[in-house]
Amino acid sequence: MIKIIIFKDSLENIQRYTINGHANYAPYGEDIVCASVATLGQVTLLSLVEICGIKEEEILYKVDDDKGYLDVNIPVKLANTTLNNTQIVLKTFELGVKSIIEGYPKYVTLEYREV
Repeated sequence: MIKIIIFKDSLENIQRYTINGHANYAPYGEDIVCASVATLGQVTLLSLVEICGIKEEEILYKVDDDKGYLDVNIPVKLANTTLNNTQIVLKTFELGVKSIIEGYPKYVTLEYREV
């Protein structure tokens, strides 16, 4: 099962997300649930850099493809415009996760934590 955790601050801004595990929906290379979650997580990270303009070295992230692990932590202090754009990207990630869970609730979970 894939476990996703979204970390929000007291203003409900998403500051971090983690993805951990494999769905085991289908054999390796054919698992559409794993592929969907992995793509969503990676595109979100790329969008934070390419669309929102956060420098890659300012984002704390770890990737372990074998374990199905991605941990992305954005900088706490961002300019207002960057913060707004970042939240749009991260809330789109959240929406995508919820959509995957609707279709495959036995294979993906979502938790929230406060930072």
